[in-house]
Amino acid sequence: MLRVLVTIVLPLLAPTALYLAGLAALRRLGRVRWRALPWVWLMGAGAVALAIVLLGGNVHFGAPQRGVYVPPQWLGGRIVPAHIEPQTGR
Repeated sequence: MLRVLVTIVLPLLAPTALYLAGLAALRRLGRVRWRALPWVWLMGAGAVALAIVLLGGNVHFGAPQRGVYVPPQWLGGRIVPAHIEPQTGR
């Protein structure tokens, strides 16, 4: 759940939250009206932030592993965790 919050919800809502916080600060000074919110730009900024987080999280993390994947097994009364065994002969 935390992963969904950090990778999807936060990037979508952060631009709008920051904009509204700045707008509230300016409203106290009497310089801004709430009806003039640029909702299309805020949605676009949220979509771009979401795309950056999703692409960055999927493309730039992890290293390719060479070998054969061995799934978890029950051996001798205990669970042997999944691991990658190196390839031989190549």
